[in-house]
Amino acid sequence: MLKQPASKYSPFKPIGLRDRTWPDAVLTQAPIWLSTDLRDGNQALIEPMDPARKLRMFEMLVKIGFKEIEVGFPAASQADFDFVRQLIEEDRIPADVTIQVMTPAREELIERTVEALSGAPRAIVHVYNAVAPVWRKVVFGLAVPEVMALVKHHVGLIRRLTDAQPQTEWVLQYSPETFSMAELEVSLQACETAMAAWGPGRPIILNLPTTVENATPNIFADQIEWMSRRLEGHANVVISVHPHNDRGTGVAAAELALQAGAHRVEGCLFGNGERTGNLDLVNVALNLYTQGVSPGLDFSDIDTIRSTVEYCNQLPVHPRHPYAGDLVYTSFSGSHQDAIKKAFAARREGDAWAIPYLPIDPKDLGRSYEAVIRVNSQSGKGGIAYLLEAEYGLELPRRLQIEFSQVVQGVMDTEGKELTAHDLWQLFSREYGLDRIAAPQHRVTEQADGRVVMAASLMLDDGPQEVECEGTGPIDAFVTGLSQATGQSIRVLDYHEHAVGSGADARAVAYLELRVNERTLFGVGTDANIVAASLKAILSGLQRAQSTVLPAAADAAAG
Repeated sequence: MLKQPASKYSPFKPIGLRDRTWPDAVLTQAPIWLSTDLRDGNQALIEPMDPARKLRMFEMLVKIGFKEIEVGFPAASQADFDFVRQLIEEDRIPADVTIQVMTPAREELIERTVEALSGAPRAIVHVYNAVAPVWRKVVFGLAVPEVMALVKHHVGLIRRLTDAQPQTEWVLQYSPETFSMAELEVSLQACETAMAAWGPGRPIILNLPTTVENATPNIFADQIEWMSRRLEGHANVVISVHPHNDRGTGVAAAELALQAGAHRVEGCLFGNGERTGNLDLVNVALNLYTQGVSPGLDFSDIDTIRSTVEYCNQLPVHPRHPYAGDLVYTSFSGSHQDAIKKAFAARREGDAWAIPYLPIDPKDLGRSYEAVIRVNSQSGKGGIAYLLEAEYGLELPRRLQIEFSQVVQGVMDTEGKELTAHDLWQLFSREYGLDRIAAPQHRVTEQADGRVVMAASLMLDDGPQEVECEGTGPIDAFVTGLSQATGQSIRVLDYHEHAVGSGADARAVAYLELRVNERTLFGVGTDANIVAASLKAILSGLQRAQSTVLPAAADAAAG
């Protein structure tokens, strides 16, 4: 048991922004997206991407629709330097895409970084330095004025180096690293120092990171609104955020920061990154999508994107990962399945999406409905019926759903494993004799008064028998004759039928609820002919009740 945390940890102090506006803000447009999969994500991998994987990731990010992509840390390694050069020299950067690279605030590394970008049509140089107290005092041993002098010097160097390459359209990105842990006045001073050194009116991105997430998302939102108010008068300034996920609230921090005035977000697909990861861009984008806001990113083939990311990162995406995991659209719970089934049945094409337990239509992301409902020991009749209808076209009446769910539960109690739609179909076919009961040979003759006479050939326990009886219709006549021939009390309580398929392949399915002596149970039959399907259903029910009657034509198959 953890004890006495107060002696070791202190809560982050609130900002005290009494007139905050972000809680009531509604997001109506997508932010500018920056993927840092090839930089922040790559440096967090156990085995960083090789050139082929990097190129595959870059091409996928372009295809998804990212217009700003951080492609590396060229001063940190020859591999990153070479990859940036490859993109430029092989003309692999689309005209509407801007690459970004990162550099610490050190002269030789800045020079190497600008060298790597030579010849790029448009580029963002991302420079950073830590400004929080523990970094200033413990890591670097610098006072605030010394930190500001470094910012001014290094941003000035970037300006001189980039001015010498006018063929490239340059944008500066400055990050007061550890922003979320620093005094707001110090962060603002650092940003204003960077803007002044870069030059008034020149395009600049001020990237405000939760380098290490250390407070609740509402505090980060207050920090962003505080900064936004003081920077809104500056031209060509883009406020960006770079949340990490140390407290598990990176997505919330990003969304509240956008409400608080941020224009841009940085992160990785599926939240890859150092420690607990970077902001998950897929999560934020699809959260917007489900609120009616187009994210400007194409995740309509989420499974292909996920498999590519898994290949490039050599890390799996969790099966419960929002929007992309294998199981995130799957319900095993019986009550959940019943609600989903009813909502799908009620929904009409063009209706607003309102399906219980499904915040997004899986088909929008390239998923089918096949895995929405799966059956295990926690499942109920709704899920079973849904799978049989979705995969095999069976529209089970409610009381039949209840009856068959008890059969399924018996199997689940014995085997304890998940049942697929195919497993359920085989169990249903076996239970109701769909694969072994054939329609009896029969002849129906209509009488002048509208009644019918049916003659049928049956195989009873004591051998074949011909029965003939009159009724209001074929079913009534057959039940009357069958009751007389077997000595059983048989009544039809309810009848349902529908077609499966169309055209020459269409088949009728009949569901009859029967009272056989003292038992009430269902029989099911399917045939190209609706009368034959109904007769099979009657025999199915009787066989389930007594196991004594089979149609003559099925005698050999039954044996």
